[in-house]
Amino acid sequence: MDSSYTVLARKYRSQDFKSLIGQDVLVKTLTTAINTGRIAHAYIFTGIRGTGKTSTARILAKALNCLSSDGPTASPCGVCENCRAIAAGQHIDVLEIDAASHTGVDNMRDILDAAQYRPTNGRYKVYIIDEVHMLSTSAFNALLKTLEEPPAHVIFILATTEIRKVPVTILSRCQRFDLVRVPVETLKQHFAWIAGQEKIELSDAANELLARAADGSVRDGLSLLDQAIAQTGGHVDEQAVLDMLKRADRGVVVNFMETLLSGDTSAALSKADEIYTNGADLAMLLNDMMEWTHWATRMHPAIHAGEVTNSPYTADQREQIKKIDANVSLNTLSRIWQVMVAAVPEMQASGNQKQCFDMLIVRLMHIADMPSVTDILKNQRSAQPQTKNPEPKEQTVQKSKLSVETANDLATALQSSKEILLYSYYTSNIEVIEISNNTIKYFDRRGDADFAHKMATWLNEKTGHIWTLERIQESQNTHTITEQKKEELESDPMVASAMDLFADAEIVGVK
Repeated sequence: MDSSYTVLARKYRSQDFKSLIGQDVLVKTLTTAINTGRIAHAYIFTGIRGTGKTSTARILAKALNCLSSDGPTASPCGVCENCRAIAAGQHIDVLEIDAASHTGVDNMRDILDAAQYRPTNGRYKVYIIDEVHMLSTSAFNALLKTLEEPPAHVIFILATTEIRKVPVTILSRCQRFDLVRVPVETLKQHFAWIAGQEKIELSDAANELLARAADGSVRDGLSLLDQAIAQTGGHVDEQAVLDMLKRADRGVVVNFMETLLSGDTSAALSKADEIYTNGADLAMLLNDMMEWTHWATRMHPAIHAGEVTNSPYTADQREQIKKIDANVSLNTLSRIWQVMVAAVPEMQASGNQKQCFDMLIVRLMHIADMPSVTDILKNQRSAQPQTKNPEPKEQTVQKSKLSVETANDLATALQSSKEILLYSYYTSNIEVIEISNNTIKYFDRRGDADFAHKMATWLNEKTGHIWTLERIQESQNTHTITEQKKEELESDPMVASAMDLFADAEIVGVK
């Protein structure tokens, strides 16, 4: 058995800046910095898996130590002793450290102690710390001082997929580069080139599926391509990739969504059975349905969301989606999207995905049939009986006006209107002497100068009459509303019995 086979992701790993795909901004910045001699002492690369963080770190290490020129070069030769040793991971001055297995402060101290010595074979000692977010807090703290002012011959290159877990004190000492997801078209070109190099037949449809399944990761895409080649023996077509991914063809998804939105529950469940029998992964099918809903919403004529030629559908499929959109409202698309998003964790937690998926289909169809809020309101208005002789507006308003004849009436009205501050002040501090002919004579125990104005304004609005409040200067020893309620409570036999049960008990508040 030949044990020398190298997987595509390693065999075609980028070896220089020119072969680093999908990271144009990063390449331009680093090459310019090297050519102008503006080399930083610490870099941090972040991005999803498989976008080139570690590859970029190795290329940068080559650029700094390549022997083809007298100094750092943006175009390392790849053939000198240093370049070959770095590519093989065997250079004595370029140390790749896995932070996941070297998390402690003692590991970091060993690294920092060795950093003080000058490089043996290269110009720089380069420390590549992968998955740096895995370091412990104490290890990060130990790194801080050296990272800020390292020896002139030391370069730190940190890489992480979880940039938010890296302390700000570390980030502020590094030049940060965010590696973006590689576009689908770029991945397709790359995969097609590799297929040519490997003498593999790769159909355009299969290439499209692989590039989209890679989700912006070069390594993920090459691993899938490797798997597809092993499965087919070198003739990779669309059906083989669909079978490998356990994914329904997008044409099948479009037809399924059309059936689902038609309102025929029996047909939709039968279609789901057929797709499941053909081997489709139901969790992946749900993702495809969500993808369809997203693009159907963007294509909907009600919003005109711009160009959609970058959607993963063929021209015929896009036309089919537009026809479906003509009979589906945005409200319906929004509702089924929300239901599908909620179903994702349900599918993951379910012991039987098929049962969960069938119930999801039934739920989606009932949701799709529901009228919108606007339609419901319109139906309610049309169902309301129209009176032939409606009362004049003035009479209706007059009926709802407030009537205040006693001090208790006024307290009740304030409480019902939720005038809490005015009610609290009135019931606790105002002795009402007399209420008659829209006039209130009162004594204010606290002397609030604004009370009369506030109360008169409120009464004028609520009763429809002009009220006058006359404040007298001396108390008539009249109880406030709160004191009246307290007296009533104290005279109640049940309350009196309860008070007798406890020594020195008293009523401190009435609500």
